[in-house]
Amino acid sequence: MTRFDAKLIIRFSAAFVILVAWGCTPSPPPPNVALDETHRETSQGKVVGFSTEDGAHAWLGIPFAKPPEGELRWRAPREPEGWTGTREALAFGESCPQFPSFSQDAGAEGATVGDEDCLYLNVYAPPWKVDSVPTGEELLPVMVWIHGGGNSVGDAKLYDGSLLSKAGPVVVVTIHYRLGVFGWFTHPALREGEGPIDASGNFGTLDVVAALSWVKQNIAAFGGDPDRVLVFGESAGGTDTHAMLLSPQAEGLFHRAIAQSGSAHTTPLHEAENYRDVAQPGAPFSSGELLLYLLQQDGKATDRNTAKAAIEEMSSEEIAAYLRGKSPEEIFAFFDGFGFGGMYPSPELIRDGFVLPKEPPAEAFAAGKFNRVPSILGTNRDEVKLFAMGVSQNVTQLAGFPLWVNNQDLYDASSEYGTKHWKVRGVDDPARGMRKHQPEVWAYRFDWDELRSPLGWDLPGMVGAAHALEIPFVFGWLTLGPATSLVFDPSNEKTDRALSDAMMSYWTQFAYTGDPGRGREGDLPNWPAWSPEQGAPKMMLFDTTNDGGIRTSPDEVDMPTILAQVRADPRLATARDRCEIFADLSRAGATMDATQYAQYAAGECDDYPIEGYPWKG
Repeated sequence: MTRFDAKLIIRFSAAFVILVAWGCTPSPPPPNVALDETHRETSQGKVVGFSTEDGAHAWLGIPFAKPPEGELRWRAPREPEGWTGTREALAFGESCPQFPSFSQDAGAEGATVGDEDCLYLNVYAPPWKVDSVPTGEELLPVMVWIHGGGNSVGDAKLYDGSLLSKAGPVVVVTIHYRLGVFGWFTHPALREGEGPIDASGNFGTLDVVAALSWVKQNIAAFGGDPDRVLVFGESAGGTDTHAMLLSPQAEGLFHRAIAQSGSAHTTPLHEAENYRDVAQPGAPFSSGELLLYLLQQDGKATDRNTAKAAIEEMSSEEIAAYLRGKSPEEIFAFFDGFGFGGMYPSPELIRDGFVLPKEPPAEAFAAGKFNRVPSILGTNRDEVKLFAMGVSQNVTQLAGFPLWVNNQDLYDASSEYGTKHWKVRGVDDPARGMRKHQPEVWAYRFDWDELRSPLGWDLPGMVGAAHALEIPFVFGWLTLGPATSLVFDPSNEKTDRALSDAMMSYWTQFAYTGDPGRGREGDLPNWPAWSPEQGAPKMMLFDTTNDGGIRTSPDEVDMPTILAQVRADPRLATARDRCEIFADLSRAGATMDATQYAQYAAGECDDYPIEGYPWKG
């Protein structure tokens, strides 16, 4: 993706994400003031929090690991240090290093935000006084939220757990974790002489494990039950939830999981670290390619060949010190202009065989190589429309802003198959594998698309039930700041609130029992587990009573079915239309077997090679 493309997408897609993200937090409150009744004692020392606008108690910016900087960069997280006296937990910790994005203040071209000292978490709980915090059997379930952002941007600051905490009632924890090239990075020089955990390359994954370890040790002080911990997250956070299911290092630290719009994918080791021009090529932004770039930028080499020669002359210790000595800005310069909305394509979730399995996730789930806990897996009906609205040739734009859909059939078809592929990787493939070893698997699809059409701007058709729109419903914040009236229809306030209440009820009931059932009050439609039987219920559809309500569906997809549907879809009238869908799926990482690929590369799509997509004219 070019720098121009990245900027263009930021204008519309990321702008819409801002609106969705604002739905998770109220307007900025006055400065937080320490409240005596929030004094709690952790293994590190005493903390004091504050009362939120909605009357919950909150503690922000509690460190759960040592700052991963200097010699601790690209090492597993270490135990946090303690403190004397009482720590005022009134403000969020720093975001982890990243490009400016929808969740961060914009900076100059190429500027970065955040700090490597970023491993902090936040706790939200019902408003108990010091002497009334539950103990023993009265402890509440814990819901640990992993934020999204492509595993390269974002933080916990957007997600206020107050309403969800009071609705359960539950204890909500939100966390930071290392992102992008600082979170997932493997190179032979960094593995030299290290144990498997420091050599894994999966430092962002291990940060989540460390946060769960902190919860296990300390959450009872806040009224939370360390034996009923639910991990949940959206987008990259949903992908990281899949990683917790797959990681042996997380075993016993959580007891339920909800992956919202996650994708069960991992990266082979060779893609993460090899040069791109070798027999087993690495990804364009592998650690090997980064090292070549840095040496040339420093004037230590004039081209790729001299950079490779220079590396051959360096010891592992010298390479490791060289990489750890680079500033975040110097490292981020390698990725500048090759992403969207602040996100960039750094290899992540590496198949090291210790933190994550060496097999692809679908194979690992099918082989039973996962932490067997009750799990909910879900997607939104129109996931990819959030991104497609900015780049699709089927959307008319003005100065980079999407105005209207000019070919609804092709726009809907392209979005539909991209979303189905998302569902394969995030829901159906994992569910099929997990179901071989446990019955406690549930699935859902979020269908709400009742956005307004301000001044004729067709948000329902252009955005639909897009990526991230379920978050305000899960957290209970049905507001998008000053844009609320542009998106939410006041005449639907009652039905929107009922849907949000229902989702919070299912989510918190699952935290309590490991079965969403009929929700906390037992008055909602029963949510059946994912069944392998043909025609049996596979998932729950979430929508308001204006548009079908909450109901079950037998829908299930796999890649062969998707490809067959593309070929038979009457909306795709020409070979070019069909080949565009195939190209989108291929570029998105869809798995095609040799026969399917041959049909694409040497069959009806000869005139439309993947390498030349998007085709002009």
